[in-house]
Amino acid sequence: MAEVIAQEKQGSKQKKKLIRVDMTPMVDLGFLLITFFMFTTNFTKPNVMDLGLPAKDPNPRPIETVIGDKNQITFILGKDNRIFYHQSNATDLNTSNLQETDFSGIKVSKIISEAYKNAPKPENFTVIIKPTDEANYKNFVDMLDNLAISKKERYGVTDIKPWETKVYKELTQ
Repeated sequence: MAEVIAQEKQGSKQKKKLIRVDMTPMVDLGFLLITFFMFTTNFTKPNVMDLGLPAKDPNPRPIETVIGDKNQITFILGKDNRIFYHQSNATDLNTSNLQETDFSGIKVSKIISEAYKNAPKPENFTVIIKPTDEANYKNFVDMLDNLAISKKERYGVTDIKPWETKVYKELTQ
């Protein structure tokens, strides 16, 4: 613990007292507190979303020939939390049929359900997600959450096509 050592200076009438404080108990207490808080703290586990992607096809076929325009719905994730959707091909897509929605409520899930009901072959119905370079990760996760809500497990994530980029740019400028 603390001890006081009296030491006299030669030729002086004052006594100089040296004080030495033993820090060992305080260090022990500090380590005990650190250990206690480490063992009693709940460490947060990272939130991970399982996203199984298929292997890349060496001979890809255009999606329009495999699925069809009405058996799919395409969502384009844009900047400023904007989301657009369509059920068109390269020749039919224009600014009037590229519609905009948002993530408020369950609008996206309703849009997916309506497209599924109107699909000629519901067993082939596919949701296509195309994030732009300006889209943020939160919107992508929100889109996957909406797919889970609507219970549609057949979906794809791909790059936005040039003909979609042209119409998208017209609407966002």
